[in-house]
Amino acid sequence: MPHSLILGGIRSGKSSLAEKRVTDQNDPVVYVATATAGDGEMSDRIRRHRMRRPASWGLVEEPLHLGALLNRQTTLSPAPCVLIDCMSLWVSNLLHAGDAAFVRERDSFLGALGQYPGNVVIVSNEVGLGTIGMDPLTRRFADELGWLNQSLAKKCDTVLLSVAGITQTLKGEA
Repeated sequence: MPHSLILGGIRSGKSSLAEKRVTDQNDPVVYVATATAGDGEMSDRIRRHRMRRPASWGLVEEPLHLGALLNRQTTLSPAPCVLIDCMSLWVSNLLHAGDAAFVRERDSFLGALGQYPGNVVIVSNEVGLGTIGMDPLTRRFADELGWLNQSLAKKCDTVLLSVAGITQTLKGEA
C-alpha cells in the first residue's frame, strides 16, 4: 500500500475509511493520534476512536512532532504502517505553538514523509469546500490546512475523498 491521503468533512467517514485501509495489510500498524483531550466531549471522541481500533495496533499520541515520529519509526524492521489522524487537529496545535514551530514542524513532517520506507495513511479535513472564516485565525487555519493538503496530495500515491460515507478516488487506486 503506497502513501495515502484521505480527505473529507466532519463525520464524512474518513477515519473509518483510513482504519479499514490499513486493517488488511501485513505490516504492524502504528496509529498516531494528534488530538489532545481538552474537554469532556473530546475525551469521549478519543475513547470511541480507541474502542474501534484493533488491540494489536500500536498507539502514539503526538500533537506536534510528526516528522520526528516518522524518523523514529524508520528504525523499526519492518517499518510499520503509520496511520495519522488527523492533520486538521495537528495544524491547530501547531498554530497555537507559534509561527516558528509551525514552519519547522510542517517542513520536518513533509521531509520525513518523503523518506519514509513504509506505508503512511493520513487523514485530513477538506476545508476548501466551506465558507471563508470571519476572523483572521480561522482564515489562517483554512489556508494552512488547504496548502498542507495540497503538499500531501503531491507526495501521496493515493488520494481519496470521503463524502457521506462514500469514497471517491481523486488520485491513484482505491
